[in-house]
Amino acid sequence: MFRLVLSAAFATVLCLAQDVPQAFVGAYLLPISRAPIEDGALVVHQGKIVSVGESSEVQVPSDAEVRDVAGLVIAPGFVDTHSHAGSVEGGDASGPLHPDARALDSINVRDARIQKAQAGGITTANIMPGSGHLLSGQTLYVKHRDSNVIDDLLIRREDGLLAYGVKMANGTNSRKDPPFPGTRAKSAALVRANFVKAAEYREKVEVAASEGEEAPPRDLGLETLADILAGDRVVHFHTHRHDDILTVLRLAEEFDFRVVLQHVSDGWAVAEEIAASDHVLGASLILIDSPGGKIEAKDNQLPTAAILEAAGVRTGFHSDDPITDSRLFARMAALAVRAGMSREGALRGLTLAGAEMLGLEDRIGSLDAGKDADFVILSGDPLSVYTQVLETWVDGVRVFDRSDPRDRLYAEGGYGASHDQASLLHSVAEGEHQ
Repeated sequence: MFRLVLSAAFATVLCLAQDVPQAFVGAYLLPISRAPIEDGALVVHQGKIVSVGESSEVQVPSDAEVRDVAGLVIAPGFVDTHSHAGSVEGGDASGPLHPDARALDSINVRDARIQKAQAGGITTANIMPGSGHLLSGQTLYVKHRDSNVIDDLLIRREDGLLAYGVKMANGTNSRKDPPFPGTRAKSAALVRANFVKAAEYREKVEVAASEGEEAPPRDLGLETLADILAGDRVVHFHTHRHDDILTVLRLAEEFDFRVVLQHVSDGWAVAEEIAASDHVLGASLILIDSPGGKIEAKDNQLPTAAILEAAGVRTGFHSDDPITDSRLFARMAALAVRAGMSREGALRGLTLAGAEMLGLEDRIGSLDAGKDADFVILSGDPLSVYTQVLETWVDGVRVFDRSDPRDRLYAEGGYGASHDQASLLHSVAEGEHQ
């Protein structure tokens, strides 16, 4: 009963909040899809961007709630292509490949790290199982909405199916005692063998359907691999060393699947090879300014983003939360610019590049009419260490407000900042975050 009351209350406030157009005028706008707008206006209604442009040119609806945000910056909501928020889990120790395991079934939406991601301006994330397996399971693309149930965070494709990818890995993480592989060569061999099985399974299913015969027994794992082979799901491949990256490119070429390269610490060494691949949707980097971590990431360099950009590789960023703090997400783009990446490329890497890697560029990643009203209000330049995220909006609903003491706690830390969220009922009842 409590769940029903909460959902009804949440839906009621959500509808009321989006019934009235919201207009933000006077801001410095970063549309990403075009040049910045010095004195801009953004109008949102019913979860979508209605209009965006120069304040003098945008027609603000007569019934809109108008906010003067002069002196502030508005950017698209940030897109994190690789997060582990929600204490997500995937496969277990029974084997190295678990394509049937779903992040959907293991995410704790009350995890404080989701609130911290909101505080960092992240509105969309690819939540993935860990990298201790060759294939640890299906990922989940989510909006960082406020809710007590995962269903309210889901993103659905135009065909109604859930939006998600598949997490794979190579290198040292997945090399262990049997039944796991002990070498890099055996790791690749196991992956190849399973894709061959999936291709055979897919052919049997297709033949049975075309000839009206009984389909083979359903196999959830092979179904997922078959979806990859059919181009229906993207592989998000954890890979660091230059030779491991090249192994991923060979696998993608052999089995004709689409892949996003995650981490690519040695991407600077094989940038031309990455750029030449028709199967790579992009490279998502994690940039740090101090040494440490696993041995295969020892050559991680800040100029990698600039080198990949120069080679023509779509380049974005990810938090790998909790490896890096989601609240400092924009900092990676700033580090990339410091090391030679273009400012435009870095801002795109926080937003539209990530959306393109997730196949969601028609909905998110830039401030354009018709797209989801996901945006961030900042106190200044996103690439400045002095800038603060003031508000984060998802689908036209404010989910983070730095002026609210409870939200400020998640942004700044302190006692309780890492505790699971309390019930959202009080927020819904009082109309907060709307």
